[in-house]
Amino acid sequence: MMRTALSIAGSDSCGGAGIQADIKTMTMNGVYAMTAVTALTAQNTTGVSGIYEVTPSFLVEQLDRIFEDIRPDAVKIGMISSGQLVKAVADTLKKYRAENIVVDPVMIATSGSRLTCTEAVEVMKAELFPIAAVITPNILEAEVLSGMEIRNEEDMLPASEKIGTVFGCAVLCKGGHSINDANDLLYAQGGHLWFRAPRIPNPNTHGTGCTLSSAIAASLARGFSLEASIRRAKEYISGALSAMLDLGMGIGPMNHAFALQEESAKEEM
Repeated sequence: MMRTALSIAGSDSCGGAGIQADIKTMTMNGVYAMTAVTALTAQNTTGVSGIYEVTPSFLVEQLDRIFEDIRPDAVKIGMISSGQLVKAVADTLKKYRAENIVVDPVMIATSGSRLTCTEAVEVMKAELFPIAAVITPNILEAEVLSGMEIRNEEDMLPASEKIGTVFGCAVLCKGGHSINDANDLLYAQGGHLWFRAPRIPNPNTHGTGCTLSSAIAASLARGFSLEASIRRAKEYISGALSAMLDLGMGIGPMNHAFALQEESAKEEM
């Protein structure tokens, strides 16, 4: 029986982040991927030029149809740009008692474009974080959520603890290249655990947050523990970055299918 995972996120027209990255990641991590689209974006590797939201009622309709037929074993939540949409998602997930919820609190794109309004962040804090198995903020997002400045690894400790304590969830604070190599800190059940990895010298990091959270959700869907799911996700993203895909004129995407061995993928023109 194949396990299933649902991505609730925005569409990335250039395919490196959002639901496109989630589908690729979930598939490569052994689960059947489904999506509920929160918004269409017009973007490429250089930035986001437009966002077109779905209505809350249509988002709920997407979720209803999914849960009524193929119940997801895990749910990954990415970009939700308005408070009404966040509330619609939270209410529906509570209604169906969804499990293994991974929230990537997307606020700012890799290119620097703002993706989520302040109201949406506040509703996220109140409605989504308390039902999440883990949330995965980067440094900038962790600063917003904790109200603390994070300048180094030591600062990640109290910030992640404050977020986890206030919102009642596990927190994976992603260090990234802005603080350290690729060292992420998990705060869960009153304790801290580091997940360390070497820096991969690849400037093309579009969609890394989406990819990591989707890979965690995929492993949770398959029954792995949170700690094991994070380790597996970090190994996967390291492989995707190490493939050194180079597309676009800006911050390019990773190669999500780096491990694909099918003959149809290897054939040369």
